Amino acid sequence: MSIIRRKEDRKKVVKEEVQKGPGHLISLVGVEQDSEMWNRGRMLNENVLEKDCGVGYHVHQGDGEIYVILSGEAEYNDNGTVTTVKAGDITFTGPGEGHAITNRKDEPMSFMAIILYE
Repeated sequence: MSIIRRKEDRKKVVKEEVQKGPGHLISLVGVEQDSEMWNRGRMLNENVLEKDCGVGYHVHQGDGEIYVILSGEAEYNDNGTVTTVKAGDITFTGPGEGHAITNRKDEPMSFMAIILYE
């Protein structure tokens, strides 16, 4: 299988209070169904967080999540340890681990989120 999904053709979704986080998340959907990732994952989205918006703390069960920070910077909670992530950084949260991300800056930040099954 081979897919080219052009940015202008991708579905844009605005989600409120993702994982009980503040504000909203703007997603450009990259994968629309598990079979597009050979049933080995369920998400490949480009996300934008505006000021004071974020994804609330959550623990992964049966899957893991990778964030690739594309632009800007954000506060990142890695299992209770809070740090700053910025463009070029990559995070990985495995099964049984938790994380959150919040943009505290005036400028929007963007990141790819990839969820892979255990």
